Amino acid sequence: IRESATLTRDVLEQHFNDLKGTLKKLLDERLLSLLQEVDAIEQDSIKPLDECQKLIEHGVSTANDLLREGESAVHGDVGQQNEKLCSFTKKALHIQLDSLPEVPSLVDVPCLSAQLDDCLLTILKNQIFRHGTVASRPPVQLEEFVEKPGGILVRWCKVDDDFVPQDYRLQYRKSTASHFEDVYVGSETEFIVLHIDPDVDYQFRVCARGDGRQEWSPWSVPQIGRTTLVPHEWTAGLEGYSLSSRRNIALRNDSESCGVLYSKAPTYFCGQTLTFRQVLSGIETVGQPDRRDSLGVCVEQQKGYDSLQRDKAVCVSTNGAVFVNGKEMTNQLPAITSGSTVTFDMEVVHLGPSSNEGGNFKLRVTISSNNREVVFDWVLDQCCVSLYFGCSFSYPGWKVLVF
Repeated sequence: IRESATLTRDVLEQHFNDLKGTLKKLLDERLLSLLQEVDAIEQDSIKPLDECQKLIEHGVSTANDLLREGESAVHGDVGQQNEKLCSFTKKALHIQLDSLPEVPSLVDVPCLSAQLDDCLLTILKNQIFRHGTVASRPPVQLEEFVEKPGGILVRWCKVDDDFVPQDYRLQYRKSTASHFEDVYVGSETEFIVLHIDPDVDYQFRVCARGDGRQEWSPWSVPQIGRTTLVPHEWTAGLEGYSLSSRRNIALRNDSESCGVLYSKAPTYFCGQTLTFRQVLSGIETVGQPDRRDSLGVCVEQQKGYDSLQRDKAVCVSTNGAVFVNGKEMTNQLPAITSGSTVTFDMEVVHLGPSSNEGGNFKLRVTISSNNREVVFDWVLDQCCVSLYFGCSFSYPGWKVLVF
């Protein structure tokens, strides 16, 4: 409670400080805009009045000069009077003392004023008082973490009966990281987070968006998840296949060399789910199929084969046929196409008290693809609870993610 309360206070303070800074900036920008408008009106309106004033002042100054010259001519010496009077008369005839420039009428002269609507404060006040809420319980919570090889299956559930979710948003971070990052947004209530380092704590949180709403709900209580299982990896170096940087995606390249690409180690354990996903490689297409193409698991790596359709292996071909120890079953799954997902689930079934020491050993196998599944027992002559996985494709373009 104390940790979430402290975090909530920090978030509120930061948010309202940001709001205050933004509002001040917007108000300053609006004030500057209005002041510039006042300056522009003032300059445009005062210019003709200033020019009219200059003309009037020039005319008054000229009349004063002429008046002083006339007084001097009247009061001067008799010998100079005629000359000064002639000069005065000539100037008086050329100067129009009875005319003035046109002066704008009072109604045409602008008178500036500021029009401020006080209702803005009322609107802002009402909006501010309704801005933000404090929720004591998020509507969704994390429910379960399931270890996966190099990943974690995260499940969550709705805990508020009155809340109708439209989308969920899952975030995670390493325990040493400072920021969460989005890993899933959608309508499902579970998601496998891949690229997880084994034996490292990760923190998860989830929130939801109500039906028809844009804002997200409060975050769930952060919880820690981890996996102890190393990630599945394909074996590097086989000429016919190119691998991703994490070696969990294999692409059948255009090399003529063919063979079975195996996992680096027997990392698939009974009781887990092994998933192959056909990833698009190019323009919504996969490679050309071949009857030898296959995805599956095997007891051991065996060189020299061009398919997993052999002894000590179970697999699915790209046309959906299921093979057990090299023999095709009557049951069949849908063909593998763009975006197809194939899963293998196995559990140990003991045939006798000596099964762990040798002799017959049975695994209950469930293979699923496109909402269909086949279930059968795989009988082996040795105890085997960890298996290799593999794939074989004859033509380029097939791209498989394993997790």
